[in-house]
Amino acid sequence: MGFWIVVFKFFDIYLTKGYNRNIIWQEALNVEEKEISQAVIGRLPRYLRYLGELKDEGVERISSQELSRIMNVTASQIRQDFNHFGGFGQQGYGYNVEYLYTEIGKILGIDQTHKLIIVGVGHLGQALANYMNFERRGFLVRGLFDQNPELTGTLVRGIPVRPMEELESFIGENDIDIGVLTIPKEGAVPVSKRLVDCGIKAIWNFAHVDLEVPDGVQVENVHLSDSLMKLSYNITRFEKEQG
Repeated sequence: MGFWIVVFKFFDIYLTKGYNRNIIWQEALNVEEKEISQAVIGRLPRYLRYLGELKDEGVERISSQELSRIMNVTASQIRQDFNHFGGFGQQGYGYNVEYLYTEIGKILGIDQTHKLIIVGVGHLGQALANYMNFERRGFLVRGLFDQNPELTGTLVRGIPVRPMEELESFIGENDIDIGVLTIPKEGAVPVSKRLVDCGIKAIWNFAHVDLEVPDGVQVENVHLSDSLMKLSYNITRFEKEQG
């Protein structure tokens, strides 16, 4: 999280708990050093989404029990998840919605902007490019690329589709952080290597292959069919239980 997160956490604990400063520093440092499981990180976007809706509705504070009812998650799970980052709440008061929303956003890194490109401008690539909510979260679509020459120059939400030959120069000139792959699996591995060689920090991969990249490059593999198979399993299980 960095030095300033520890400093901010010190004052947060000081103001909400008010005990010995040496203990406070140790607690703040423990937050910094603690290894957070991917399961916890995976739940943070959902917390952010619900808190954003509460903030838009004008809700100023909420208890873990109230948030539990809204999200259908146990209150103890919510408290455990938040305690990984220092707690955020105050006994007898609950959570300040706007503050909690802001802090989770900082943890997820969406308090800063990320520039991304989409490689593969088929139906999925165009759908992602047209999804306005990305910009609300700080993800800015800066470029679109496709190997099909018939798509070169066409516009998707005002962004021109570029040929793959311009990939490296565009990334270097525009300080791109994230590459989004919506291409067949056969092309995903060589394209991911090109992205890594250009200094891309992260890849959001929709190709039906698990990418392996060097340490320091983050990959999120998204296999849409996996979600459908989970859904199929749950339907089958429910029908058996009802039958």
